[in-house]
Amino acid sequence: MTNDTTQAQQDLALMEPDSAFGSVRSRPFARGGERLTAKDILARARVAVPLLREQGVEIECARHLPPAVVDILRQTGVFRMAMPRAWDGPEMDPMQQTEVIEELATGDASAAWCAMIGCDSGFYSGYLDEERAREMFPRLDMVTAGWLAPEGKAERVSGGFTISGRWRFASGCTHSDWMVAGCIVHSGGVPEPSTGPLPVHWRIMLARPEQFRIEDTWFTTGLAGSGSCDYVATELFIPESHSFLFSEPRRPGPLYQAPDAVLRKMAGVPLGVARAALDHVRGIAPHRVERQSKTPWPESYRVQVAIAEAALELSAARHAVYASLEAQWDRLTKGESPLPDERAAVVLARFGAFRAARAVVTRLYDLVGGSAIYRERSPMDRLLRDITTMSQHVEAQETTLQACGQLLLGQRPGHPFI
Repeated sequence: MTNDTTQAQQDLALMEPDSAFGSVRSRPFARGGERLTAKDILARARVAVPLLREQGVEIECARHLPPAVVDILRQTGVFRMAMPRAWDGPEMDPMQQTEVIEELATGDASAAWCAMIGCDSGFYSGYLDEERAREMFPRLDMVTAGWLAPEGKAERVSGGFTISGRWRFASGCTHSDWMVAGCIVHSGGVPEPSTGPLPVHWRIMLARPEQFRIEDTWFTTGLAGSGSCDYVATELFIPESHSFLFSEPRRPGPLYQAPDAVLRKMAGVPLGVARAALDHVRGIAPHRVERQSKTPWPESYRVQVAIAEAALELSAARHAVYASLEAQWDRLTKGESPLPDERAAVVLARFGAFRAARAVVTRLYDLVGGSAIYRERSPMDRLLRDITTMSQHVEAQETTLQACGQLLLGQRPGHPFI
């Protein structure tokens, strides 16, 4: 056992029984928290994996992350991954962030999905005035949730905007500190011209969760514990200082210079889910035999090929994700803009991670056979439902492929993050 793992176990040993939740709870970080490195956070994530697996049924039944699970995630430090070094944050690069999310996803997909969304706090703070950002994010482990797509209307008024609309997919809204809401800005009822990638003025608004009406709409096949509810506002006033444009970052450094920064670590979730499925099937293989031939699974040609193909497909998808992120990051750290092919490669690798993970989990589910259908006996049922639901995200749809094709053919993509 490594020293890093031992220390992480000691850190997470703060967990203790809590009758209120019937599981675990943790002592929250003190105000300001302790300084954690990327290495620390990854080690803590690995220790948290079995804790998340133990909470899997409770997470799914609650249809949002129970407070005890949120505390586990806060203890890992995942929510601070994008916080700047100037604030004593780790300012982790995209590869490090993706690796942490991938690790958490081997424990529970809903928890990892909420962690992936919730850690956007660091990115959003980088688009705000520094003084305002420090006021709004006084702690490193604060959580954000919400929908960036411009589905709301913002009317310009003195000092800011009044926003109205309905937004979807607010993963983690039940434990968030701030909610974001994408809006089209209007003046006098007329959409303002664009200063960014869309033909109209697309602006991100931030408000407290209690300022919205959160509607319990999250009854789904998979990612059931992510609490990705709808939320509504009617003429809610937002100060201009609580809003930003992705085309106008305020913080220096390569991590905050592109609007797609919030998406770069997303591939970690499907990669982690596929790895969990593969690890599970490899783990049960020594204890199973073929029904007809009585051949032990480790000696079965059918099983050997299925396992090898799953490992091959997952390895290829994982390599594409990390290699494309590294190439893009190398250029960003040099102060250069990624080339069109490099930009497309990151998006295509993310798309490919969803597609490959879904194929891997489905193949392994079929391999396990009838016993895979029982929720209490096998994790395969939940893994298949989770990967199916997350693959409906827009980043895993053909519109994303089309945008990459436009980019590779020298056209201007319609996708705002490409």
